[in-house]
This record gives sequence, structure tokens and C-alpha cells, in this order.
Amino acid sequence: MSSQRSSEGLSIGYRIGYQLRMLGLSIFGPAQLGENNDPKARLVREREARVARARATRQRDADQD
Repeated sequence: MSSQRSSEGLSIGYRIGYQLRMLGLSIFGPAQLGENNDPKARLVREREARVARARATRQRDADQD
């Protein structure tokens, strides 16, 4: 269960891509932007939404069983 919790239901490809994009934005991204313009904040929000969808799907599947 702990490996499922750490991956949050996201594929290994997505998790690697997320880390690479976050690293790229940390190194090459803009210096400072507002919260609604910041690409790193947008990336985090997108990941949170994706995790929420994965959790909802897992919950729905568990309820059906």
C-alpha cells in the first residue's frame, strides 16, 4: 500500500516527466511571477488535480467491489 500511496496512482512516466519539468523550470524558468502566472505553481496545481482524479477513481472502483 505504501508504494501506491507514494505514487498517488500516477504512472511512472508521468512522475518522471513531472520531476524533469519541475527541474527544468527551476533552472531555466522565469525569475519571479505572480501566483497565477508562475509555471511552477501551475504545474503543482495540475498535479494536484491529477492526483485528486486518481484518488476519486480508486475510491469509485473500491466502492464498486
